[in-house]
Amino acid sequence: MSLCLQVHYCASTGTTRTVHPSGLEVVRFPDKRTEKFHPDGSKEVLFPDGTVTRLHDGQEETVFPDGTSVSVARNGDKTIVFSNGQRDIHTAEFKRREYPDGTVRTVYCDGRQETRDASGRVKVRDEARNRVLDWK
Repeated sequence: MSLCLQVHYCASTGTTRTVHPSGLEVVRFPDKRTEKFHPDGSKEVLFPDGTVTRLHDGQEETVFPDGTSVSVARNGDKTIVFSNGQRDIHTAEFKRREYPDGTVRTVYCDGRQETRDASGRVKVRDEARNRVLDWK
């Protein structure tokens, strides 16, 4: 490991690559995007609008300036947390939205829909949107 800071500038692309003694590598692009490569193998991308994407152990998380975050697990499951408190979960089997009031709406891959509200009411619709169950 080098004990000094290494800075490389590529005039043809306008990128600057800085290698820190800790092993951290920082690449700055002309479009103001910055990519950080950490010694543990993780990567962080900072965009000019304030969006930050982190990749670590096969998982990806992006945080947007409005507070919305998107996480993608190794298996492809995606969780989106909106700044208004709503939460989406996308898997191979279903897409689900959870609302701050406790209501949960799920759409399954076969087209069935299920809504459970905070009071305990459950509504189920088939793939043609016909009501199959309305339990209060």
